[in-house]
Amino acid sequence: MIESRKDEGLQALGKKSEYKSHYAPEVLEAFDNRHRDHDYWVRFNCPEFTSLCPITGQPDFAEIRIGYIPDLKMVESKSLKLYLFSFRDQGAFHEDCVNIILKDLIKLMDPKYIEVTGFFSPRGGISIHPYTNYGRPGTRYEELALRRLETHE
Repeated sequence: MIESRKDEGLQALGKKSEYKSHYAPEVLEAFDNRHRDHDYWVRFNCPEFTSLCPITGQPDFAEIRIGYIPDLKMVESKSLKLYLFSFRDQGAFHEDCVNIILKDLIKLMDPKYIEVTGFFSPRGGISIHPYTNYGRPGTRYEELALRRLETHE
């Protein structure tokens, strides 16, 4: 039986989207992981990410990929969409964007493992693909993070 999520206190889901014009981590929402009896991956592919170059103010376009192994909490996808949209007028280098996203999602969910990759479109003939990850310290997920970082392409 599929259970309703209405009792989880989610605010954005089912309502008209309010897009913030500034960096807004407060829009992120989480709900309970109902399948804590085993590990599994959750992946998000966000192909329309936009931020601004902090030096020139020109727009940067990217595909952001997020993958994580949840523990108690999971990120609600509409709130994630609104959060990622809030970078639209944020001046940040590509590397900063993926690390800020990682840290905000760790703060929200405290996942067992998480990784964020940015596939930024070329500007000036160079594309940048920053990658960052995190595995919970003192666990096998910390070892997973080290292995994936060492073998990341």
